[in-house]
Amino acid sequence: MNQSTPSPALPGWRRLQSNGITMAASVVAPATGQPTVVLLHGFPELAYSWRHQVAALAAAGYGVVAPDLRGYGETGPQGPVDAYRMQNLALDVTGLLDTLGIARAAVVGHDFGGALAWTLARDHADRVLGVVSLNTPYTRRTETDLVETMRRTRGPTHYMVQYQEPGVGEALLGKDVDATLRGLMRRPGVTLAQFAQAPQALQALPAELFKGDEQVMGAPLLGDEELAVFVQAFERTGFTGPLNWYRNLRRNWEDTAHTPDRIDVPALMVCAEQDIFLPPSTTRGMERIVPDLERHTVAGCGHWTQQEKPEEVNALLLEWLRRRFPAA
Repeated sequence: MNQSTPSPALPGWRRLQSNGITMAASVVAPATGQPTVVLLHGFPELAYSWRHQVAALAAAGYGVVAPDLRGYGETGPQGPVDAYRMQNLALDVTGLLDTLGIARAAVVGHDFGGALAWTLARDHADRVLGVVSLNTPYTRRTETDLVETMRRTRGPTHYMVQYQEPGVGEALLGKDVDATLRGLMRRPGVTLAQFAQAPQALQALPAELFKGDEQVMGAPLLGDEELAVFVQAFERTGFTGPLNWYRNLRRNWEDTAHTPDRIDVPALMVCAEQDIFLPPSTTRGMERIVPDLERHTVAGCGHWTQQEKPEEVNALLLEWLRRRFPAA
């Protein structure tokens, strides 16, 4: 375990061997008897997205592991496209636990990190104390893969469809990284009800929306110094690694053909009231396959939940952890 250049505001920044690659992560040891919490970021983010939660969890005595996931930040692009399939990404996380000598941890994910958190809870329940997902629902396996579903329901301009073609997402997002991230990481500009009345071309969630369409995107979320952390990282790594997560959606669907749907660990689903990408309605019926499920909706919040409403998210996490996993 080697020291690495510290990510701004994240303590205990380390390079760790996991699943055949080197990963960078913030690692904080727990107080005696307290569990460790693994924080999994989404697209296009970094471990830095959890800066508010790392501080709050560490102050409360919890251990923390917050990695730059495969393709991102100081972990960077690693391996061919199929190395980013969800089964392998889950092994990246269990490999970190192995390297750190952690038998089981609570796992918290946002956006694509939420999908990874659910995968860990389903396929590696022996390593997961409990799971929290911000925004991302857990669903039964569908009749078609997500790319085909989006193609049918939203059309060929939907960002998940467009990102399948090598080079398309890279050109769109990488042309001006500052403008991309400044435009994308914004507070909600419309309610879900208002978005439902928007032109169909916008409701299709085209990739061009990520340039910050003023019809649906609100005020900038990040200050200049915070934004610079993301911009510098993606200017260095590009977007191919993160986009490869999307390019495995069909493989992920194929990989789960014979996988039971049920999640048997304690779970907390945190919805964001005004998230146009993952609206609360997508979580309906989860109790049927996640029996030990609790829910909370963050009022007035858009997609970037832990960065938009850090105090509320911190309070939710700490209350749930204390109640479900009291110190030994």
